[in-house]
Amino acid sequence: MHCPFCAADDTKVIDSRLVAEGDQIRRRRECLSCKERFTTYEVAELVMPRVIKQNGNREPFDENKLRAGFQRALEKRPVSVEDIEATINHIKHALRATGEREVGSRVLGELVMDHLKQLDQVAYVRFASVYRSFQDISEFRDAIERLEAEPKRERDGAV
Repeated sequence: MHCPFCAADDTKVIDSRLVAEGDQIRRRRECLSCKERFTTYEVAELVMPRVIKQNGNREPFDENKLRAGFQRALEKRPVSVEDIEATINHIKHALRATGEREVGSRVLGELVMDHLKQLDQVAYVRFASVYRSFQDISEFRDAIERLEAEPKRERDGAV
């Protein structure tokens, strides 16, 4: 940390405290050159990765688009707003946890589908039909059959 008084880069921390309900750290520092004291505040910067679309375009992650997709898939389904928000937060956490600066839209789409499968199977099929561009009823049938087969595999011990 550079001293704001003499621009020296050698300072030491005298005191650290949590402030703003634990969202910030207040540090009291002293410059080792000029002996002046000053205060700094640290805040975690949580950056969401950019999304690489299938056409190669890159755009910032848009939480509102994610929420709109969930709401469309879950329209008239018995899923609470709290469950939707918790799922969105879980997806955001998973994206941040990758540590990547960019993530493919396919990765994001698969995350959404995995979570929808847990929340509501009808919403999962709705979302999958748009996401995977179902062309006819047989693709719906295949998706439903795969969905029905999953719990059987889990009960038999094979995953």
